[in-house]
Amino acid sequence: MSISKEEVQHVAKLARLTLTPEETTSFTQQLNQILDYAEALKELDTDGVKPMSHPMPEHNRMREDQVIPSIERELALANAPEQEEGMFKVPPVFKG
Repeated sequence: MSISKEEVQHVAKLARLTLTPEETTSFTQQLNQILDYAEALKELDTDGVKPMSHPMPEHNRMREDQVIPSIERELALANAPEQEEGMFKVPPVFKG
């Protein structure tokens, strides 16, 4: 399987990217190298290999939740440029 320059240009257009001819050529070559490598991997014998999500054994380290004192509201708001009703006041995100 290989990717053509036209396919690279089509994907770039979908992503709203403007590619120079040199970039198109470079990305086409790079993507084809990646596909060639993926094809080579298909030839490996993976019978008996268990699927895994991570190459190293990882385990969640669980701990009990602990309630600890937090910073007091007045102290947290002491340096706020603006505050209202005990909360940080920020500019509106949505207009209207």
